[in-house]
Amino acid sequence: MEIVSGRTGKPHVTSQQFRQIIEGTVGQGSYIITSGENLEPELVSNNLLKIRSGMMCHHGNVSCVKLGTYDEVELTNGSQGMKRIDLVVNRYTRNEETGVESNEWVVLMGKPDAKATSAPSYAVGNLQDGDLVDDCPVFEVHYDGINITEVKSLLKTLN
Repeated sequence: MEIVSGRTGKPHVTSQQFRQIIEGTVGQGSYIITSGENLEPELVSNNLLKIRSGMMCHHGNVSCVKLGTYDEVELTNGSQGMKRIDLVVNRYTRNEETGVESNEWVVLMGKPDAKATSAPSYAVGNLQDGDLVDDCPVFEVHYDGINITEVKSLLKTLN
């Protein structure tokens, strides 16, 4: 048994331990944690999405857009006469050699189709098992031709 939340005289809390605490507190799913502007999406143009400040939790991993700021995500144009759904995911990665972990926004482009559409597949990982990549779908971007018709938030906000 080792102490996690107490002072030991040297850095000792691991990201895995922290994720265990978060999973035990808020759950093992994916959520927006009430903070800032709750990662509210703002469509600036058909090529640019702003994601406002806030925090989220995905499988115990907490990441944020700093208060008073926003992140910009570049979108790819739609196709005339085609429908498409893209996913904006928060991608967790861990460098196997260095152990350094990070999060970044990644847009996964769906397959254009004249009639029905479905979102693209994404990487499903388990951070507690040591997986190197784990995507959390946060938004769907719906296209009808060259126009974006909807930016749909996919995560529940915890109160």
